[in-house]
Amino acid sequence: MIIRKIAVGPDLKSGAMHYVLGQPVLDKTWFIHLIQVNEEGFITIWIESEKQEILAWKRFAPSMPITIEYKIDF
Repeated sequence: MIIRKIAVGPDLKSGAMHYVLGQPVLDKTWFIHLIQVNEEGFITIWIESEKQEILAWKRFAPSMPITIEYKIDF
């Protein structure tokens, strides 16, 4: 399943950082390309530049409090 959004932090509404697919980052020169969970439970955020370069940007351990929202198309 495709992850659309994650919230990282203990308090979903006021203390968490939110990351959404397509969200501009780094002075709006990069965009969130993919949010991926690996076999060990680590979450990696991949970003893409306007030149279509793709880099791993952030990685979160499975011990972090994370809320995942999946993309659901009806």
